[in-house]
Amino acid sequence: MIASFKRVIIFITLVFVASGCVQVPRRASTSLPSEKAASPSAQAGDLAGEPQVEPDSISLPALAEKELDGNSLTLGKVLAGNSAYTRYYSTYNSGRFKISGIMNVPTGKGPFPVLILNHGHIDTAVYTNGRGLKREQDYLARRGYVVLHPDYRNHADSDKDPDDEYSLRFSYTEDVINAVLAVKNSGFSFVDPERIGMLGHSMGGGIAQNVMVAKPDLVKAFVLFAPVSSQYRDNFEKWVQRRAEIADVIIREHGTPESNPSFWDNVSPINFLDRVVAPVQIHHGTADQSVPLAWSQKLDDALERTGAEHQLYVYDGEPHEFINAWPLVMQRTVDFFDTQVKAQ
Repeated sequence: MIASFKRVIIFITLVFVASGCVQVPRRASTSLPSEKAASPSAQAGDLAGEPQVEPDSISLPALAEKELDGNSLTLGKVLAGNSAYTRYYSTYNSGRFKISGIMNVPTGKGPFPVLILNHGHIDTAVYTNGRGLKREQDYLARRGYVVLHPDYRNHADSDKDPDDEYSLRFSYTEDVINAVLAVKNSGFSFVDPERIGMLGHSMGGGIAQNVMVAKPDLVKAFVLFAPVSSQYRDNFEKWVQRRAEIADVIIREHGTPESNPSFWDNVSPINFLDRVVAPVQIHHGTADQSVPLAWSQKLDDALERTGAEHQLYVYDGEPHEFINAWPLVMQRTVDFFDTQVKAQ
């Protein structure tokens, strides 16, 4: 089980010449904004409580209560192989949707610990099976992890869901939760259903945040690479509002953050971080032009308040997808998963 003690990393500026990475000091804690004390249904730690109003079906409280039953995980054709692992085409069921993906299975008897990898946003028009986090898929499988990388609905060969974008992509979160459940229900002798972790990049990091508050006992540890904001208003303002045809429908259905703050509070993980029980490690670059570093710092500060076990690593000059610091990022990631998942 997860260690009960809190681990906080205070960064001291160290220059890593070989990797081009700088580990910078952690920000001093600041008080959370007023969103923390919004509606009765959005109080931290009260996802499964009795709100004064019924939570919207698109909300973290509703997701926490929803019974999901991911199943029928299959290994299809072999896509590639090497001495360390075999790469398979894979599918599983997420509700009424069949989700495609890939699974890297290490060579050997097992059972092996499992990592679920949540990719970031890639236009579905160009996305192909297993396209996201390719470097990480290979790296982690070579270090003894079964890697399951779901494509999400509407991606690659997954079934199509015309309502997906209007649900604030909570459907992707359901697909990821169902991926974990499909592993647990698979009966595959080479997987250990009790040792599962999750890594998410960008949008996939936002999905992981939804999972860690809605289904806090589902996996043993989370790693977030440059995650989107834990306050969904930030994501809506940065990306969704640019797409008027999507934003108009969402606002018509749920109101604006100003006219219906309860809805926006209930889709924001930052309001429910008291639910987090699995340790969290965050990585972010100072030169990230896609997702502001401040969003990870805000999440780190909020986790500090809850007493959750967490780490934030900041990399000087690194972009949204790490380059020079990537080897160090991955070594820290593996060390973390080895401690929190593999050794459990």
